[in-house]
Amino acid sequence: MEKIISESKIDQVAKLINKYDNVVTICHVSPDGDAVGSSLGLYHFLNALDKSVTVVVPDALPDNLCFLGGAKDILNFSKYPEFATELIDKAELLFCLDFNALSRVGDDLSPLIAKAKAKKVMIDHHLDPENFCDVIISHPEISSTSELVFRLICRMGMFDVLDCLSAAAIYTGMMTDTGNFTYNSNKPDMYFIIEELVRKGIDKDKIYTKVFNTNSVDKIKLNGYATSEKLEVFPEYKTAMITLTREELNRYHYRKGDSEGLVNVPLSIEGIVFSAFFREEKEYIKVSLRSKGNFPANKVASEYFNGGGHMNAAGGEFYGTMEEIIDRFKNLLPMYVQYLQ
Repeated sequence: MEKIISESKIDQVAKLINKYDNVVTICHVSPDGDAVGSSLGLYHFLNALDKSVTVVVPDALPDNLCFLGGAKDILNFSKYPEFATELIDKAELLFCLDFNALSRVGDDLSPLIAKAKAKKVMIDHHLDPENFCDVIISHPEISSTSELVFRLICRMGMFDVLDCLSAAAIYTGMMTDTGNFTYNSNKPDMYFIIEELVRKGIDKDKIYTKVFNTNSVDKIKLNGYATSEKLEVFPEYKTAMITLTREELNRYHYRKGDSEGLVNVPLSIEGIVFSAFFREEKEYIKVSLRSKGNFPANKVASEYFNGGGHMNAAGGEFYGTMEEIIDRFKNLLPMYVQYLQ
């Protein structure tokens, strides 16, 4: 593999792992496959080194990721804030995974990380990382944080320590953050890594089934409703949009993860290069953006929706009504015509 991470940072992280035994990993709010995959991949690896490791997530995992080994041991901060706070305060080493800014872990958790006495290591693949960690491993050119965790382990010379549980988690993160290897996935190294993960004993077909093909009746109905009733196409801008209000989500007994992948569906329409999905949460509207080719989904996310990401996969948040975000989205489309060529 190409040596992406600098030797100095590899050495720094190796020394920290060797020095400290009490470790906590933290990921972003609404943890997705890459956040959970990188967290559990590192968790199993550090456990094999006899470290005391706790995975903390700001809120609950989607149901389709709970099959991963170690998922039952993950600590949900929103459910057990006092216990999680105590563990973070006592930690000697904090791994900040799949987020580049303290705001991405929520208003309650971010100040705890900021004031924590532990040494902090960021492993992330989003643009423009904030400087709140002692070691920052940031590579936006890599498609997932899970891949960076694999590269880190290998470069530290400890590939043999990586077990099947860790490999399965890492593969899940790589798979989900590339839409099952349909975008940001055209680099040969990625498939070398997959080969090595399969050699560790993972069943990649079973993982795909667990993540993408284990659905409830309500989820199928919700997604059917979204595409049949809430899909709007703007052919002049090669764009499509799906919106779901809180009332609509409740109607189909929405559970976390039920709309995973929905934003990708409009990209299967001939001629569509940009897709947006707006899902109403309690305090804000979750923004998911996907694109093809050179259309900069991350530019739209950062300029209009308090977010960011990669060229073809980005997201953000909007604080306002569904009507307001729809108006904003429709008004911004003419400004991106140059990217539709």
